[in-house]
Amino acid sequence: MHGMNYRITLPADYDMGVIRQRVATRGRALDGFPGLGQKAYLVRERGRDGSPVNEYAPFYLWRTPEGMNSFLFGPGFRGLAEDFGRPVVEHWSGLGFERGPAMDEDPHAASRRARRLPPGAGLPALVEDEIRHLAALATAPGLHSAALLLDPRRWELLRFTLWQDVAPEEPGAERFEVLHLSRPELAALPTGRQW
Repeated sequence: MHGMNYRITLPADYDMGVIRQRVATRGRALDGFPGLGQKAYLVRERGRDGSPVNEYAPFYLWRTPEGMNSFLFGPGFRGLAEDFGRPVVEHWSGLGFERGPAMDEDPHAASRRARRLPPGAGLPALVEDEIRHLAALATAPGLHSAALLLDPRRWELLRFTLWQDVAPEEPGAERFEVLHLSRPELAALPTGRQW
């Protein structure tokens, strides 16, 4: 599993209805995309849920690197780059994935929490603790799914969660609204620890 996210920060007075319309008309284009586990079409609006910005920030969990590469070099990403400029694409290796009690429901909220790993930290023990936390989180009412990801370039752990209704407040976490979820190969994403 591979995680991928790009974030397009928009002007403070930007009409977020433009993004909502974009997702309403184009969002289903990836509903059958090969190699894609799930894509959450995320937005944050300035002044809502503590967001300081307007932002469009799609988040992907790829089942295969071929699917991810096919998207990055295909017409969908090209169209986004033509409309907004080519964004920086963050990506992570998958460490764990869990399905929640609301897996069969449409999620309406998401949370993204990044945490740098301190130099000298015992990585195996630290990551095992995070995997146990992810497994415990899987029983939370309203949880759709949760992923733990690693960027070894920056030694950053990222926990990404989808929620049926509202993402709980958590220190250091950013909360988003989910406009649509494409999930062509979600059932094929392996659960639990991924190494």
